[in-house]
This record gives sequence, structure tokens and C-alpha cells, in this order.
Amino acid sequence: MTRPAPVGPGTAGWTTDDVIARIVPRRRIVGMSAILLPLDAPGRIDWPAFEAHVARTADAGLTPAVDMDTGYVQLLDDATRTEVLDRTTALVGGGFVAGAFVADEPGAPLDLDAYRRAMAAIAARGGTPVVFPSHGLNELPDPALVDALATLGADVDRFIGFELGAMFVPYGRIYGLDAYRALLEIPSCIGAKHSSLDRTLELERLALRDEVRPDFHVFTGNDLAIDMVMYGSDYLLGLSTFAPDLFARRDALWLAGDPAFYELNDKLQYLGHLAFRDPVPGYRHDAAMFLHLRGWAATDLVPEGVPRRPDTDRDLLRTLAVDLGIL
Repeated sequence: MTRPAPVGPGTAGWTTDDVIARIVPRRRIVGMSAILLPLDAPGRIDWPAFEAHVARTADAGLTPAVDMDTGYVQLLDDATRTEVLDRTTALVGGGFVAGAFVADEPGAPLDLDAYRRAMAAIAARGGTPVVFPSHGLNELPDPALVDALATLGADVDRFIGFELGAMFVPYGRIYGLDAYRALLEIPSCIGAKHSSLDRTLELERLALRDEVRPDFHVFTGNDLAIDMVMYGSDYLLGLSTFAPDLFARRDALWLAGDPAFYELNDKLQYLGHLAFRDPVPGYRHDAAMFLHLRGWAATDLVPEGVPRRPDTDRDLLRTLAVDLGIL
């Protein structure tokens, strides 16, 4: 299908007509879902529940995304991150993406070798690395940051960039549009996850993508605007871990041109607005509660350091699950 003419960058701003013109009906949506790492009653990783969730996500037609923020990647040691990769590979082969994470401190220099090792571990298993932010990477000025990604990209066949807003992690960073344009010029970069929670910033990236490199994937990470798929975004979401089955159904409805897409999308968005309210990282506790409600996790525990939601969220989540027809 022919894409709409680019609008946005270099214009005075977006109008309603501009946004409507971006809608691409019946497009095949590429969906990636960040996998929650469930815990058992003693608070240990529940590996069988994790493996079942990876499998059901892949069976639904979504690409599992592991070792991401949703999977507590910042809280895992190297051995556990590796075990996540090994268990995922055993289930889906190379059909996954994973965060290439480097732990560092504010003011630390960029550790390119650590990124290379993290990316190589994912690529060696057939997966696609997602270059997770770090202090050292995101404290670079835009040109140097893009140069670093280009250097890392020379070592792998493919990778995904990652703009992550500071509402998710304190070392998050959203690139300037010039840097984003330069990112599109890295051949091995097949796409980038955009998690600013800002529609206009994402629309600008879509327009730039259409102008410069139409095969590049803008993976929305906007859990407050999951309808960005209507305008040309694909997705790599934490919200979809609550219901990969329903996200897959929604995507199929869009491809079929079925107006039932809108009702299902709206109900999923209600879930997103509840779960991704301030403080945003608390969405992981809501995800644990929702998976527990669905019988997909033995507990709704989250690791120490993850913001907890009030107990009243359980009743709200149950109400939404009933409305979605899954309880």
C-alpha cells in the first residue's frame, strides 16, 4: 500500500488533517511484546511461568522481547540475563529480540566493549539486540551517540535502537531529529523503539522515516497511545505483556479492515492508562497483578526496588479483565 506523503518535520506543526492523512488502513502490524519476568511465592524467578509466557506470546504471533525494562533487566545479574536468553532461544530459536544492557553509574564513560559483548550474546543465539540506554551512552552529545551506535552496528547483522524517556529510567534519552535521521542511515539498524509517550514526537519520526528509509520500523513504546499503529508505527510495548492474545487479535482486525478494532483498542488503552500512570515504572506491578489474575503467574510479586501499586488496582484490573472477556 502506498504510504501517505510525509508531513511534520520542517512544517509549522501538525494539524488534524495532517494526522488523519497519516492513517494507513489494513496495514500488517509488526508486534513485539516485552516479557514480564514472573516471581514465585518466595520471590524467586518463576522459570516455568516465564517460559509459558514467552511461548504464548510467540504463539499469538508477537515477537517476544526479553531482558527489557519489563523483565527487570536493570535488576538482574549477568548470569540471570544469560539464562533468560538461553531459555528463550530454546523455545523460539532466533525469533526474539533482547535488551543489550550495560550497567554503569552517572558520569561513567561509554563502555563500547561491554555493549559489544551484550549484543554478541544475543546475536549468537539468533536474536536481535535492542541497544538499551546507559549513562555512558546517553550522556554523549547526539552526533557522538549516533557514531557509537554506528560502531556497534558494524559488528552485527541487525539491531534496534532505543529512545527511552526519563519517566521510565533516570538515564533515558530522546534524540533530536537530526540524530534520528542519522540513525536511519545505519544499515544494520532495522528500527528503533520510541518511548517518549509523546504522539507528536513519534509522528515526526514516522514522517522522517517515510522520507528517508521507508523500510525502517518505528516501534512505538507509547503505552498511552497504542493506536499509533494506525499511523504507521509498529510496536514494542510493555502493555502487550498483559494480553498478547488480545493485541494479536486487535492487529488482525486492523489488517482485515474490521471496525471491531476500535472497541478492542479502546479497552486495551483503558488498561494502559491505568497501568502507565505516574510513577510509570509501577506498570510492572500492574502487569504482575494482571498475569496473576489470568492464572499466568503464581504471584503478583515484583522485585525489591520496583514501585508498587495500591491494592485497589487489583479490583480495577479485574473489572477491566472482565470487560475484555478474559475473566
